[in-house]
Amino acid sequence: MTRKTILVTGAGSGFGEGAAIGMAQNGHDVIATVQVSPQVMPLRQKAEALGLDNLRVERLDLTDPYDIEQAAKWDFDVLWNNAGQGESGPVWEIPIDLVRRNYEINVFLPLVLTQKVVQKWVSQGRTGKVVFTSSMGGLFTPANWGTYVSTKHALEALAEALQQELRPYGILIQTINPGAYFTGYNETMADNAFRWLDDGKNFTKRAELRKGFDDFFATPEGRLDAKEMIDRMIEIVPADTGKFRNVVPKAIEDMLKAHQLQAWENRIEPEDSLVAEVVPEIKPTLSA
Repeated sequence: MTRKTILVTGAGSGFGEGAAIGMAQNGHDVIATVQVSPQVMPLRQKAEALGLDNLRVERLDLTDPYDIEQAAKWDFDVLWNNAGQGESGPVWEIPIDLVRRNYEINVFLPLVLTQKVVQKWVSQGRTGKVVFTSSMGGLFTPANWGTYVSTKHALEALAEALQQELRPYGILIQTINPGAYFTGYNETMADNAFRWLDDGKNFTKRAELRKGFDDFFATPEGRLDAKEMIDRMIEIVPADTGKFRNVVPKAIEDMLKAHQLQAWENRIEPEDSLVAEVVPEIKPTLSA
């Protein structure tokens, strides 16, 4: 694999930080961007302690248009749209402004940055690659995660269109779809619903929703070791060839394929028992 310069958004923690460090350790030049200024120096110090002078750390807050304009001017071969945010809770009760904000951060702003970057590449006659961190939730929808995973469904659609549109220009498009790896992202996303859910106003009760989240996060399926995903990201992001969609681990890929097939038989029925016969039990596993 040739040495690449890779811009990573959302590198202040979790998958982004781990994979940014790993790709730099593999010899790539990495521009690791973080959301807020207090995240810059700790990551710079970590890179210095590891002897990674090829890991550059910058602030890139996608909600700041000046940050986006600056980042679009940097020179790199791969744009990895990894930054994201998630809202949880029942779709039928979540405040609409939170839904709009989730789409702004996860869909519209990454698309703004992507458009600026790929238009520059096309105008310069150069090739490149764009990677989107989607989710297993981009391919199915568990209850109480509908807002977040719908943003990932949207990313899947945009990425599929971009792959077709940009192929003639030699620009590659790819998605990464993590399972429920334990980075703290899912756990804090689950907490978001409780800042607006009110037992005095909402039909969904706080204790009921909390128990559902806690029960899942207590299972092995809800606490997968993030190193597995990071190791795969380190391979996938710089590569010139590979799958368009990359679901990890394999067990989740198999489950999603089965779910998509069974979706054709999903029926509406007055009794829950009849629905259960054709709809597989799917635990609320997701990650971003």
